[in-house]
Amino acid sequence: MRIEKCYFCSGPIYPGHGMMFVRNDCKVFRFCKSKCHKNFKKKRNPRKTRWTKAFRKASGKELTVDNSLEFEKRRSIPVKYQRELWNKTVEAMKRVEEIKQKRQARFIMNRLKKGKELEKEEAISEVKKNIHLIRAPNAGKPKQLEEKMVQKLQEDVEMQD
Repeated sequence: MRIEKCYFCSGPIYPGHGMMFVRNDCKVFRFCKSKCHKNFKKKRNPRKTRWTKAFRKASGKELTVDNSLEFEKRRSIPVKYQRELWNKTVEAMKRVEEIKQKRQARFIMNRLKKGKELEKEEAISEVKKNIHLIRAPNAGKPKQLEEKMVQKLQEDVEMQD
């Protein structure tokens, strides 16, 4: 059994699930749910529909160019079963998945970093605009009063001498 991909949203279709549409020219379209099928019938473009993987990749929200994504491609050459080869393949799949997860996490963090910087700049500009609301009106006066008191004391000391 094979896990197919939805034609519209690129989601997984497990055996016994989803639906299939065969066009008059014998082209087969597989859909994971009726939502994808209905959008296909309405002739919507998956790259413009915000919840599809095609949209996310087209708008730069997901990794598109990465060597770890090459391993997901279909292989058309059948290989004779060998237990040792099978074990190596399973180990390699686990390692590739681990690498892919790390790279995706790094990609997401880099994407979010820009937003955090913009948010910080906006916050700083907001504080600069409205500093009068934050700073108390008499905030600098205690120091000024203290300086005046010191000056008066010095003058009094000088007068007494």
